Amino acid sequence: MESTGMINGRPIQQEGRKLWQYMATISGCLLSVGAGTILSWTSPVLPKLNSPSAWLYVNEEQGSWVGSLMAIGAIIGAVPAGGLADKLGRKKTILATAIPYITGWIMITFANNVLTLYFARLLGGIGVGATCVLVPMYIAEIAEPAIRGVLGSIFQLCISAGVLYGFVVGAIVSYTGLAIICCCVEIAFLASFFWMPESPVWLMCQGRKTEASKALKIFRGEDYDVNEELAAMQKSAEETASRKSSPADLINTKGARTALFSGLGLLALQQLTGINAVIFYGSTIFAAAGSSMAPDLASIVIALVQCVMSVIAAFIVDRVGRRVLLVFSSSVLALCLFFLGLYFQLNLTSMGWLPLLCLTLFMVAFAVGYGPVPWMMVGELFPPETKGLASVIAVIINWGTSFLVTKFFATLKEAYGDGVTFWLFAGIMVGATAFGFFVVPETRGKSLQQIQDELNGKVRNTIA
Repeated sequence: MESTGMINGRPIQQEGRKLWQYMATISGCLLSVGAGTILSWTSPVLPKLNSPSAWLYVNEEQGSWVGSLMAIGAIIGAVPAGGLADKLGRKKTILATAIPYITGWIMITFANNVLTLYFARLLGGIGVGATCVLVPMYIAEIAEPAIRGVLGSIFQLCISAGVLYGFVVGAIVSYTGLAIICCCVEIAFLASFFWMPESPVWLMCQGRKTEASKALKIFRGEDYDVNEELAAMQKSAEETASRKSSPADLINTKGARTALFSGLGLLALQQLTGINAVIFYGSTIFAAAGSSMAPDLASIVIALVQCVMSVIAAFIVDRVGRRVLLVFSSSVLALCLFFLGLYFQLNLTSMGWLPLLCLTLFMVAFAVGYGPVPWMMVGELFPPETKGLASVIAVIINWGTSFLVTKFFATLKEAYGDGVTFWLFAGIMVGATAFGFFVVPETRGKSLQQIQDELNGKVRNTIA
C-alpha cells in the first residue's frame, strides 16, 4: 500500500496492480532455476563419470574439483556484479548473466577431457554468483512493499526448484541430454526477460526520471499515481550519493563489529552445514550407504522436500524470531548429521531407511533456518552506507567456505571415513546452536534504525 495524499489529516492509500511485478520476478528467477541446475548437476553425473568404463573418466580427486570450482566461479561472478549493475543497469547486467551459464553448458555438452569440465563449472559458478547478487536486487527495486516478502521468497524457491529439476532430469536422460535440457532454462529466461522493464530505482539514480516513471507505471498499472513513490526514490538516491563510507566503518563501532561478526559468522556456518556437499554428492552418499531406495530417487525426494519447505519458510520467517529458527535449524541439523555418521560408523546396513530420513530432515531444517535467514540478516544488520561492502565480503566468505566444504568433503571421507566426516559437521552445528543463541541479535519486527540502536547499546536488546 502506498500513500498518495491526505484527506482530513489521514493518508489516502492506493494499491498498484501486481501482474507485471510477478511476471518480472518469475522471469528473472528463471536464472535462479538455472543456478539450481548448476548446483545439482554433479549429483546425477559424477557417479556415472566415476566408473573406469565411462567415456570420460573422472576420479575422486578430479570429481572434488568439478564440484568445488563452481564456488570459486561464484566468488568471481558475485564480486563485480553490483558495480556492473550500477554502471550498465540492472536489466542489461542480468541478461548478460545468461552468457556464462550457456557457455558452460555448451562446454559440458562437448567436453572430451576433465580440464574442459573444470572451466565449464567455473563459468557456471560465475553465473550463479552474479545471479545471487543481481536478481534479489532487481526484485527488491521493482516490488511494491505489500508483496516484497513474497516476491523475495520466490528467488530461494526457484533455486530449490532448479535443484529438483536437475535431479529429476539427470535421473532419466543421458549426460548430453541433461546439459542441453538445463541450457534450455537460460534460453527461456532470455526469451522472457528481454521484454521486462528496467528497474525504476536505477533509472532514477541515473537522473532518467521520465523513463523511471514509465517503468513504474508498467509495474504498478496505469491508474497508479507514481509521483510520491518517484519522489521517495529521488530522495533516497540523493541521500545515498551524499554518504561516504570506508572499510573502517565495518569495525569502528560496537554495533558494526557485532553486525560483522554475526552476519559473516552466519554465512560461513550456512555452508558448514554441509548443504552443498549433500546436494553435489547426494547420489554418491546414498549409493555408499546402500540405502533401500535408489540413489537418484532418494535425491529427488530430498530436493522435493526442500522445495516444499522453501514455500513454508516464506510464510513463517516473519512470524517466528530469526534466532528461534536458527537455533532450531542447527539443532536438528546436528542430530541428523550425528545419526548419519552413526549409520556409516557402525555399518547399519539393515537400516537402509535411515540415510533417507536423516537427509530429508536435514533439508527440512536447512530450508526453515540456515537456508533463508543468514542472507536475510545481512540485509538487516548492516546500515545502508556499509551494506554494499558488507555484501561483497559476505559473498566471498559464503562461497569461499562452500569451496572448502565441497573440495575437501570427498578428501575427508577418504581419510577418516564417512562416519567421522559427518560427525565433524555435526560438531560444527552444535557450535552453531550456541552461536545463534548467545551471539546473533534478534531482528524480527524491528525497523533498521531500531536494529542499529540495539547493536550500539542505545536501547536494550529484546527477543521478539
